[in-house]
Amino acid sequence: MTSDSFTSLSISDEQKSNLESLGYSKMTAIQAESLPHVLEGKDLIAKAKTGSGKTAAFGIGLLEQINPRFFGAQALVLCPTRELADQVGKELRRLVRCVPNIKLVLLCGGKPFGLQKGSLEHGAHIIVGTPGRIQDHINRGTLELQGLKTLVLDEADRMLDMGFIDIINEIIAATPKQRQTLLFSATYPDAINKMCRSILKDPVTVTVESEHSSAIIDQTFYPIKNNDRDEILLALFEHHKPASALVFCKTKIKCDEVASFLRSKNYEALAIHGDLEQRERDQVLVQFANNSCSVLVATDVAARGLDIKSLPAVINYELPHDPEIYVHRIGRTGRAGEKGIALSLFSEREMSRVNAIEDYQQQKCPIEKPEWLKKDPNYQQQSSMVTLQLDAGKKNKLRPGDLLGALTGDAGLKGSQIGKIDIFDTFSYVAIEHSAYRKALDYFSNGKVKGRGVRARKIS
Repeated sequence: MTSDSFTSLSISDEQKSNLESLGYSKMTAIQAESLPHVLEGKDLIAKAKTGSGKTAAFGIGLLEQINPRFFGAQALVLCPTRELADQVGKELRRLVRCVPNIKLVLLCGGKPFGLQKGSLEHGAHIIVGTPGRIQDHINRGTLELQGLKTLVLDEADRMLDMGFIDIINEIIAATPKQRQTLLFSATYPDAINKMCRSILKDPVTVTVESEHSSAIIDQTFYPIKNNDRDEILLALFEHHKPASALVFCKTKIKCDEVASFLRSKNYEALAIHGDLEQRERDQVLVQFANNSCSVLVATDVAARGLDIKSLPAVINYELPHDPEIYVHRIGRTGRAGEKGIALSLFSEREMSRVNAIEDYQQQKCPIEKPEWLKKDPNYQQQSSMVTLQLDAGKKNKLRPGDLLGALTGDAGLKGSQIGKIDIFDTFSYVAIEHSAYRKALDYFSNGKVKGRGVRARKIS
């Protein structure tokens, strides 16, 4: 039986102390199954969903291999999107703080190439990034991978879905053959199997089943006619009244259409998909995560890497072809000890997809008639917060504590009226309760933060 205690691992005392200070009391299933093999230096195929703790599963392992005295890339983590890379980078920085002089560099598109080049010139032990930007640095000679010890492919299925296979192969060709390769994927299509055979050596395979207990996630399926989807979607909101919801559609166009429809009915809905500019994506994700947007309409690829701690509901406006994708979608609710609901619309032509989900989950899908939904025409979904964008960020040495201090001190807001604060390179975002955001705007029009004026505007 595998122990779930981090103290049972063959890792340094510094790592153990750091994990304890971070609140890592017990290993998650994927960590307990993966880490012993990773620490033995074996190649690994790990099938696990987002939110399972897989970043620590590879992060703790790769950290043991790092030599701080050698300032070359020793570990490379490839992620499908900038959002996921940011998330992975933040978690790895928490893990590596126990070892002095280890440098981590984030290499993603949408950021100035020159600044990244400068960071690499000063040496970096761990690289986290997206395939396109990593390839760019390799081709320009600014990133050298011949000293690499560990290669991690995070959410490999999404990277293949996004057409990165050729770029990934080119990156792998620039790494030494004697390396450890760790592949993490929520699903395991044939393309992943083919890639594994070509890049991994005698890998250990670990699978953590994404089973969703009915006690944690309440799944309900609603048969509809295609032209009734929008009407039934509204009925789902009016009946269940979730504080926030993630709505899945299959295409970018449909995401925009559904978000626009919901806004026409006075829902605070935003869409996220691959056609958005990076700043637009950042703003959408910030607003959904800080509770100033209550409905996010997304494609599967765009939703990867979403770091939402509490999500009451997932709605499948359209069912995916692959039952594994369905299970991955609904796994975003019912986390951190909270219960969640997963609501799915399906037409007669989609009945085969319902059957596939039943076979995959080995249980019947609960089906209810849409007529049973209690409509409430007076229902209004109002988000609790408003997001203010500020024209200062990390480059101005702005920190969350600076904004919190200014707003609770000089501006006179209560701490309870201030929500999540996100600091980017040149912009910052702060969530303010509806009742207090005018007061915050007035302060920024005249007041200062760290001795300088900061312009602010409400985004929506």
